Amino acid sequence: MNVKVQLNLEKQLIWDWPVRLFHWLLVLSFAGAWITADSERWRLVHVTFGYTMLGLVVFRLVWGIVGTRHARFASFVRGPVAILRYARSLLTLSPEPYAGHNPVGALGVIVLLGLILITAGTGHLIYSNAAGEWAEEMHEAAAGIMLGMVILHVIGVTATSLLHWENLVGAMITGRKIAAPGAAIRWSFLWVAAVMLALVLGFWWTQWQSAAQIRTAASALVIKDP
Repeated sequence: MNVKVQLNLEKQLIWDWPVRLFHWLLVLSFAGAWITADSERWRLVHVTFGYTMLGLVVFRLVWGIVGTRHARFASFVRGPVAILRYARSLLTLSPEPYAGHNPVGALGVIVLLGLILITAGTGHLIYSNAAGEWAEEMHEAAAGIMLGMVILHVIGVTATSLLHWENLVGAMITGRKIAAPGAAIRWSFLWVAAVMLALVLGFWWTQWQSAAQIRTAASALVIKDP
C-alpha cells in the first residue's frame, strides 16, 4: 500500500534550518556529554555539552510555538488514540505517512525534551554543589533513560525509513522528505539557524577560554609552591 501512496507524493521542504541544526547539535552534544561523563579531566567539556543541550531545548520549546508549520508542537503532538492507531499500523507494516513527525515519533520528542531538562537541571545542581546524592542519582537515571530513548529513536527511524521507502536521516540533513503537495513550508529561516550556531560556538569558545584561564592559574600555583 505504501508504494502506491508514495507514487502520488513528492519531496517537499518540511524541516526548516533551525530544526535541522537543533537536531544535529543535540546529537553532537549528547554524544559528547555521554563520552565525557565519567572523566574528571574532561568535566568542563561534559558540563559545556550539558548546558548546550539545555539551551537547545529552551530554543526548541520556543520554536515549537513560533516556528514553521511542521516545527510547531500544535502540528504534531497528538493524543493517545492517534498514537495507538499509528502504533497498530506499524504492526501491519503499512503506517500512515506524515509530512512531519508521526504520532509515535512526536511522543518520543516530548519525552526526550523532558529528559534533557531533568538531566541538565540536576547536572547544574551537582556542578554548583547545590544538591546531595539524590541529584546525582536522578541525573544518572535520566541520562540512562535518555540513552535508551536515543537507541529506540535510531531503531524507529530505520524501521520507518524502510516502511515508507524514504531516507529520514537524509531528510533531516536536506530538510526535504516525501509528502503530499501543499505540505511544504515556504521559508527555511537560515538566519535563525545562523544566529543559533553563532551563540553555541560563542558559548563553547567562552568555556574554552575559561578552561585556559583555570589551567594558567593552576600552573602559577604549582610554580609558586615551595
